[in-house]
Amino acid sequence: MNLSRFLYRAARASRDIEAVSSGNPRRITRRAKNKLVGRALGRAGVWRRLWK
Repeated sequence: MNLSRFLYRAARASRDIEAVSSGNPRRITRRAKNKLVGRALGRAGVWRRLWK
């Protein structure tokens, strides 16, 4: 794994931890929903089609 990939992954994990530690249920659910929607769109190939 190269350095930039590691740093992006660490930043995403940091944001997840920050959302959970905030204790705000809206923020936690919004973060979880956006991750699920993004993964679903990625698996469907939407991102590849957008930037082709």
